[in-house]
Amino acid sequence: MDLPRQFVIREGDLRILNPFDAEKLATLGRALKLAPGTSILDLCSGKGELLCTWARDHGVVGTGVDISTAFTAAARQRATELGVAEQVRFVHGDAAAYEGEALVDVAACVGATWIGDGVPGTLEILARRLRPGGMALVGEPYWRIEPPDQATVEGCDITNRDDFQDLPGLVGLFGEQGWDLVEMVLADQDSWDRYAAAHWLNLRRWLDDNPDDPLAGELRQELTEDPLRHVRYRRDHLGWGVFALIRR
Repeated sequence: MDLPRQFVIREGDLRILNPFDAEKLATLGRALKLAPGTSILDLCSGKGELLCTWARDHGVVGTGVDISTAFTAAARQRATELGVAEQVRFVHGDAAAYEGEALVDVAACVGATWIGDGVPGTLEILARRLRPGGMALVGEPYWRIEPPDQATVEGCDITNRDDFQDLPGLVGLFGEQGWDLVEMVLADQDSWDRYAAAHWLNLRRWLDDNPDDPLAGELRQELTEDPLRHVRYRRDHLGWGVFALIRR
């Protein structure tokens, strides 16, 4: 059980594997008023930057679960680098099926609601891991501008316009599922650019070093097509944010 190599190559040395920068992640941590000892379960934790930096800055404790062996190893290394390896741990496994040992104060799934086949199912997974009154964190795309045609929808890496809500629709969906929205931090076009463009550089460096790899043709095509797709479609039409929710 692991992520395909394409994901590891594309993310390269990035620490945050979504269109958030370090300042936005820090802003979110401050906005949530995290107390020392707050317990967090981070499903699809990537390279562990949320848990590791919040453990350093706020004294939280917790567990991250991710299907990627490479990302899990990087998260453990990051915990050691920041001196928080006694506060956080990282588990390689299926985030959707992870049970854990105890209920937590904060359960997060930032940018991977596919684990529950969308927002409603992911909120159900998070709710099962939360203590009464606990907080869920969901990272999710939304339409900044209504897509005018199917080409725009597909340029944002989906096939169905209804796979994403606009921002009012997403906030309304949280309420329909029985949750109060209590905080949010949204990506902007610059953080989208930093994330997308970092992929292009990672791909180009890898292609230069691995011209005969079996993946070279596929990743060459991605590098050729993705910059135009980003500036034509994703950058203007697609937003992204992390939303803090408490069940009613």
